[in-house]
Amino acid sequence: MQSTAKTALNDKAWARWTALGLLAFAMFCSYVFMDILSPIKDLLQSTRGWDSTAFGTMQGSETFLNVFIFFLIFAGIILDKMGVRFTALLSGAVMLVGATINWYALTDGFIGSGLDVWFTNHLNYIPGFDELGISPFYEGMPASAKLSAVGFMIFGCGVEMAGITVSRGIVKWFKGREMALAMGSEMALARLGVATCMIFSPMFANLGGVVSVSRAVAFAVVLLMIALIMFIVYFFMDKKLDESGVGEDKDEPFQLRDLGKILSSGGFWLVALLCVLYYSAIFPFQKYAVNMLQCNLTLTPPAEDSFWASDTVTLIQYIIMIVVAGAAFAGNFSKNKLGKVLLFTLAVAALVGYCFFGYMRQSASAIFAVFPLLAVGITPILGKFVDYKGKAASMLVVGSILLIACHLTFAFVLPMFKGIDLGGVIVAYVTILVLGASFSLVPASLWPSVPKLVDSKIIGSAYALIFWIQNIGLWLFPLLIGKVLDSSNPQISEALANGTMTAEEAAVSYNYTAPLVMLACLGVAALVIGFILIGLDKKKGLGLEEPNIKEQKTEVLESEVEAAEA
Repeated sequence: MQSTAKTALNDKAWARWTALGLLAFAMFCSYVFMDILSPIKDLLQSTRGWDSTAFGTMQGSETFLNVFIFFLIFAGIILDKMGVRFTALLSGAVMLVGATINWYALTDGFIGSGLDVWFTNHLNYIPGFDELGISPFYEGMPASAKLSAVGFMIFGCGVEMAGITVSRGIVKWFKGREMALAMGSEMALARLGVATCMIFSPMFANLGGVVSVSRAVAFAVVLLMIALIMFIVYFFMDKKLDESGVGEDKDEPFQLRDLGKILSSGGFWLVALLCVLYYSAIFPFQKYAVNMLQCNLTLTPPAEDSFWASDTVTLIQYIIMIVVAGAAFAGNFSKNKLGKVLLFTLAVAALVGYCFFGYMRQSASAIFAVFPLLAVGITPILGKFVDYKGKAASMLVVGSILLIACHLTFAFVLPMFKGIDLGGVIVAYVTILVLGASFSLVPASLWPSVPKLVDSKIIGSAYALIFWIQNIGLWLFPLLIGKVLDSSNPQISEALANGTMTAEEAAVSYNYTAPLVMLACLGVAALVIGFILIGLDKKKGLGLEEPNIKEQKTEVLESEVEAAEA
């Protein structure tokens, strides 16, 4: 099968890394939209009347169709049948359609429109779904939140389809090469989208001194247009890859019984469970993290006419962030020792500068934007380690331990610094950076393990099943966090009802201890699964602790994977 490798396009480093760049930038844009409303949760409550339950229900709707209509399973089948190129274009178009609907729901034009009236009077009760407690709407949910949820559902179909497509595309371009490094690098770069939305969402929402949450969403919609262009360019690169002799493994047509091969794998189920537990403790948290910091830190906004309150400082901080990410990422690939040291030194110095800017801005969103920066620097290191040394399952255990420690720190240590301005910010920065580092362990170790567990022709379906299981958590926990917040803070609802607290004050007065402990418990469960996975790997020789790149004197790589599956 690899006899054409000498002339294949993916044998050229520049080609496969360019393809990776296109895929990573498209996912970067999708990550920006995914969390674009997270930094402005307080504005949604004060300008659109969304309480935490409405916010959590809307955020959880992203995965509703994927989970309960099984769209993600169909997406995996589409990917296996139609290939990476077609599915990439389809996912980009679906994301853009959903995002546009989401944007319109938050515009002033929606208020008082016929759609506003219709959504106010409808979707308050959905037979079957309400009885099961899984309805994406509820009676009393603001109309803008309902339509926004509809758009987010459609976007969710596209972004999760894009996720499995990108994973399959990386396998296609990097199989037998630096696959863990590629997957880790893709996710590290894509997660800069989290920092981007944290920095720019509040800026666009408050642009010109007039609050408009739809402006922030419009910024993200434009980026999704660019993402679609990236997928179009990738379409032609992938076509040339096929023409050069490397096509996708389609020796046999996909059949539903192939899913049985996946579901019968104990290793697959452990990886899937670990994935849903780990991601459920991270992605839903991201949606509330800024508000959590607003509620636990003592932040005094700078004077409106000062430099630190200007849009200029926002742009400067973003440039510094790019320097941090670029220097740290480039340092991993520098072959010159002195150059490597200089790049990492620049990255550390710029990171300190970035944190200083965030502190001076007294902005919770600017503080949390540091989340992916350490991950950008260490994910390629971790990916390279897995490629050449292995220990993927062990790294997942380490990630779970760090995850538990971070959520417990947010729950019990950070509130102790309420009223201590600088001390609280330092604790927040350190914990956020460690949490980001913990998150980087997953793409570098978990995703490259999947091809070791299933046949190559059904990798798309395997990723789809894992994403589907993961989506159950991504649907459930944003909703649970919102409900737990409201139920554990009844005094806020009472104060709003009797007029002793304004909506603006209520939005930054929540006690987050209960939901953070809940997320820490997910980390404990992930830790247990991680140890079980290590035990199963030793017993059955799945190869999860083995390196991805072995001596390739003979063409034994695929036969070893097939032997491990057997």
